[in-house]
Amino acid sequence: MNSFIDYIVEPYKSYSTLQIILEIIAAFFGVLSVYYTKKRNILVFPTGILSTFLYIYLFFSWGLYGETLINLYYTSMSVYGWVLWSKQTEKDHLHVDVSWAKKTDYLKSLGLFFGTFIFILVLYHFRPIIDGFKSIIEIDTLIWSYKPVDFIDATSTGTFLIGMWLMAKRKIDNWYFWILGDIIMIPLLIYKGYAISSFQYSIFLILAIQGLFEWKKSVK
Repeated sequence: MNSFIDYIVEPYKSYSTLQIILEIIAAFFGVLSVYYTKKRNILVFPTGILSTFLYIYLFFSWGLYGETLINLYYTSMSVYGWVLWSKQTEKDHLHVDVSWAKKTDYLKSLGLFFGTFIFILVLYHFRPIIDGFKSIIEIDTLIWSYKPVDFIDATSTGTFLIGMWLMAKRKIDNWYFWILGDIIMIPLLIYKGYAISSFQYSIFLILAIQGLFEWKKSVK
């Protein structure tokens, strides 16, 4: 047990106090955003934007440029979703009606997943240049070599992008992809050294399961 705690705490010894505080704040607003999603409340987007904006700064400062780009996408999709939801709110201007995804939505989701999966792997191929270990003139020396965690990362990213897109479209099915992504991310973030964010995804998982039942109930 002590060795596991040491494994979780060890990475934070190299982080600044500001980074730790910002990760806690980002995780808090991330949880708040999922809570508002569960309630079909349009406040999901301002809270989500704040969370992803902070993660953009954190991941960039940690040199995790792939995660930085993904959170840039989350931020842009939150703006897109905010616009869509604002046009579909009920009389209280806060809540929206939801529906099930159609076959065409799943076909588009499949294309989004594979496009994202390939993009992440290509991005990781150029990781030595992005991280500054090699210069652009050494691009011919790069080798197409991946670790198992890279494929897991690409899979979780593609899964979350589907969830984000379907959520913006107010489709109940978005929760299935959030649940799957959360299950993947909990151990992945511990492996990467972000225990606070891993705990956040544990809460995400609980809220996502609750959100699925609430959205289904709202349609009935």
